[in-house]
Amino acid sequence: TPLRIVVWILLLAGICLPAAIHAHFKLNLNIRIFHVSPQLEGLDLYLRLPMPYLVADLVGEEQDDGSLPAAPFTSNAKIDGEWMHYIDYQAIQDDAVGLGVLAADGHTITSNGVELTPLVKSVRVYTGDSQPPFSTLEEAQASFENLQETQTPVPFVGDTVADVLIQYRPGRSITSYEISSSLNPELQGQEDTANLIVDHADNDPRIFRIRGLLTDPVVISRSAWQAARTFVVEGVRHILGGYDHVLFVVCLVMGAATFVTLAWRVTGFTLGHSVTLTLGFFGYVPAALWFVPLVETGIALSIIVAALMALSSSTQSTDLATAAASNTNGSFAIGGFVVTALIGMLHGLGFSFVLHEILGVTSSNIWISLLSFNAGVELGQLGIVVLIWPILFLLGKFLPAWLTKLRWLILLPCIGVAAYWCGERLISLLSVL
Repeated sequence: TPLRIVVWILLLAGICLPAAIHAHFKLNLNIRIFHVSPQLEGLDLYLRLPMPYLVADLVGEEQDDGSLPAAPFTSNAKIDGEWMHYIDYQAIQDDAVGLGVLAADGHTITSNGVELTPLVKSVRVYTGDSQPPFSTLEEAQASFENLQETQTPVPFVGDTVADVLIQYRPGRSITSYEISSSLNPELQGQEDTANLIVDHADNDPRIFRIRGLLTDPVVISRSAWQAARTFVVEGVRHILGGYDHVLFVVCLVMGAATFVTLAWRVTGFTLGHSVTLTLGFFGYVPAALWFVPLVETGIALSIIVAALMALSSSTQSTDLATAAASNTNGSFAIGGFVVTALIGMLHGLGFSFVLHEILGVTSSNIWISLLSFNAGVELGQLGIVVLIWPILFLLGKFLPAWLTKLRWLILLPCIGVAAYWCGERLISLLSVL
């Protein structure tokens, strides 16, 4: 029976538990922040980027004797057959400017078609746990006032960031410019690098959010709409790239027998995640280590709940036109609204964790960025609905038997995948309890 199939899927997923993977937290040290401060004769750039971006592609080839020349400003050792790379604080203290030159040469600022010449002024290296805040221009400036301290034990390169202060002095004021990067360290996940470019040309800074390597120049304008649009785009990309969110919305649509019930459920999900996205972003949630994996596990469970709701719906095999005239449709829609609103609160926390990692609470124009990101999430969600619902409606109207088969064909794999995610995220949760 279908119920037995579901049970077997859950059992198999529980047996095949993989190592923990966090779908929403791969950007923890994969953030690049640009604070651009215009001056009378040019620009000051306060740059923070992952240290591997500067050195990962500079490691030498392994020699015949098994040795491996370390990348500049690092040391390495082979442990259990695997090369481990560490920060070399002495090399950084001896030639901090040289490390900064790697960053300066890897980024280009162009104004009116002319490439500006960089001058490295200061460099600091911080571990992920000790890095000072970098959300505002004042915080970025303060990070260079700290003395460079060594860490014991010596941290891995992948656990550190480099802060670099670069000056550009073309002898004139800069009103518009483009930023690009030639750095391509060939790191896993580099295409998901979160880039925040903050232009401090006036008292109302503009924040631009772009993902990836920045190989294509980004035009920085003084337009508030252009800045907000980058967060809308990232909101869309986040929900479409977050497969757990996509599967939940798919299950949500598959379980709606009529447009009315669909509208109630989408509205509930929207309201739920909008509330917790805001609360989670501003820190009104537990700070304990167990909270993030708990939410991640709950999100995976929500997919199973939504799929089972769709499969057990009393109207799932009914002609949609007939279901629309049902007198019980209203109460069923309201019930779906409540459930999806509660589930939406879980997903909103997931959205907030991602946004909080790439945008500090003290950032400029915080509400514009927050609302724009949420609007992008909504657009991505509606895109999924618009893609799926017309197909379901037409099948329900003309081929209702096919619609029932399609539900089982889609929802059972969704349950299996979600159960798999539950297992890996449960391992992560148990590891911090």
